[in-house]
Parts: sequence; structure tokens; C-alpha cells
Amino acid sequence: MIQVLIVEDDTRVAHVNAAYVERVPGFRVAGEAHSAAEALRRMEALPRPDLVLMDHHLPDETGLAVVQELRRRGHRTDVIMVTAARDVSTVQAAMRQGALQYLVKPFTFAGLRSRLEAYAELRRTLDGGGEAEQHEVDRIFGAFSARAEPDPPKGHSPPTAELVRQALLDAEGSLSAQEVAARTGLSRQTAQRYLKLLERAGRAGLTLKYGDAGRPGHRYVWATRA
Repeated sequence: MIQVLIVEDDTRVAHVNAAYVERVPGFRVAGEAHSAAEALRRMEALPRPDLVLMDHHLPDETGLAVVQELRRRGHRTDVIMVTAARDVSTVQAAMRQGALQYLVKPFTFAGLRSRLEAYAELRRTLDGGGEAEQHEVDRIFGAFSARAEPDPPKGHSPPTAELVRQALLDAEGSLSAQEVAARTGLSRQTAQRYLKLLERAGRAGLTLKYGDAGRPGHRYVWATRA
């Protein structure tokens, strides 16, 4: 299991991110830290995590300062930045300090999952050791970009798509647009629009339920259960 430390000043967001991580096979949350000092203390403890999901805006220091201090102390723990900081200078600094990826908030579970899965694949490749041919080097360096999932079409919100996706995933069976709306707080029309989006993308399955009269009802299920 890949052990992950969540560094996030907002405890609510930290819990959400931890729940996301726990849903990805092969990953386990080793703990949470809500400040730079707490993150550094956690990294000195044993066992140390394999991967840190690092926020940049922390109450006592920046996430990049924490990464810099970890490197100064000789820690080789991998880092993925998970932050709302969008300025290019911060992104560039993250690259120079060895962050493997940079995930901008807000993001969906699918966005985080794709990067964690790419990270797991990268570890499997690197753990094999030996020498690498050029095509293997290209695959290593392109691991994350190859797994990045496209954003929803223009006019669609990733957080809203994640709400609908979560409703389908949590359901024991199929759901109608009205049932998704009730579970998410969205309007029926919005729920229907995002359900069609997920269905066209192959992420949700569509079934028809026939009643005694009238048009058949559309019901949706997450694709892994379709």
C-alpha cells in the first residue's frame, strides 16, 4: 500500500481529500497535517509516508517552503501539490523543487484519482530498477500527462459533475434524474444534463424502465455497475 500524508489547513477539505485517497485501490491515508510545522513533525516520525499531497497556503508557512525544508533534511518523499495557487511563479517553483504533479483546486475525484493511478504506475516502473531505453524514459516522464483526464465541455462545472458522479456511486441501484437532483440539491434539469454528459463519456450507464403507460423512464448507474 502507498502511504499518503494529506497536508491541508482546512480540516474539512483535508477529510474530503483523505476520503478520495482511500477510494483509490493501493493507497492508504497515513495521516493529516494542518500546518507546516505539523507536516514537518509528521515527516520525522516513523513510518514515513511515501507520498505527500501538499497544499501551498498553510497558516504558518507555504507548502513549497515545507517541500524545500524536506529536501534540505534529506527526505525523498514524493510530493504532489494540491492547491488553489494558480500563479505561474508558484507552479515553476514547485517544478524546480521536485513536485511530481500540480493539481489546482477545485478538482474532482476523477482528477485526483488519475494522478494517483499514474503515480502508482510510475512507482512500479521505477521499482523495477535496471536500465531504461529511450522509449521507457519517455513513458516515465510522460506518466502523469498521459493519465490527465479532460475537463468537462465548456459550460459544465467539474464540481457539479463530481456531485452527480458521487450520487451514482453511492446508490445501491440505478437513479432517475429526479432522484439525483434530490440527493445533490441540484435542479432536475441540471441533474439530467450532467447525467447525459456522463453517459456520453461512457462513465454512466443508461437503462430504460417501462411503466404501465407513457414514455419509459431513464435511469442511470455508474459505469462500473452497468
